[in-house]
Amino acid sequence: MSTLFISDLHLEDRRPQTTGLLDAFLAGPARDADALYILGDLFEFWIGDDMITDTAGHVGKQLAALNEAGTPCYFQHGNRDFLLAGDYAGAAGLKLLPELHVADLYGTPTLLLHGDTLCTDDVEYQAFRQQVRNPVFQASFLKMSPEQRIEMARNARDASKKSTGEKSMEIMDVNEQAVRRAFEDQSVMRMIHGHTHRPAFHQHALGDGRVAERLVLSDWYDSGSYLRVGPDNYEMIPLNA
Repeated sequence: MSTLFISDLHLEDRRPQTTGLLDAFLAGPARDADALYILGDLFEFWIGDDMITDTAGHVGKQLAALNEAGTPCYFQHGNRDFLLAGDYAGAAGLKLLPELHVADLYGTPTLLLHGDTLCTDDVEYQAFRQQVRNPVFQASFLKMSPEQRIEMARNARDASKKSTGEKSMEIMDVNEQAVRRAFEDQSVMRMIHGHTHRPAFHQHALGDGRVAERLVLSDWYDSGSYLRVGPDNYEMIPLNA
């Protein structure tokens, strides 16, 4: 018995090697799992369900096959693919989750989230996030021509890379108070997230002797790993293991 978690694959046509890693993962470990959770940024960018890239089309078929084989697949939006909607999710057999979701993992309530909402020290990013998550903005964006959407997505990605290079790692990592608040608000003692590209297991003292666990997923830019959670333990497993 095990449930698997991945995030931050950032798949795109120009990085076929990462798609190959996913193919092997879906045909291997994921086939034996109780469920697969994808916690955001499956794709490098998403500009609408009406504009499916070759990579997205291929991945959708692979995920649908996994779901049909008996492994349910759940998807949480990231900061790159928050526009992924019902048409693609339905075809791929993905069950869309809300921004914050508490899953019962073998008796342990566990908060699942992408992780960007925890990075509250990055004020610039949080302002941008609020803008692009606005339904009015999204409706306007999706009415644009394909060429306009592609240009905006590329410009946003380039600006993000430039901004990231100018910020300290501390600013882009999670804020301790935001993490503690999430634990308290959701009444859980364990959370799993991605986004920061800093895979690790953390412990957080919440007071009254309570110690909560925070499990951070890896990105797949170079090799990557997946998190396996079972009834009695959890472990991060390299993709080539």
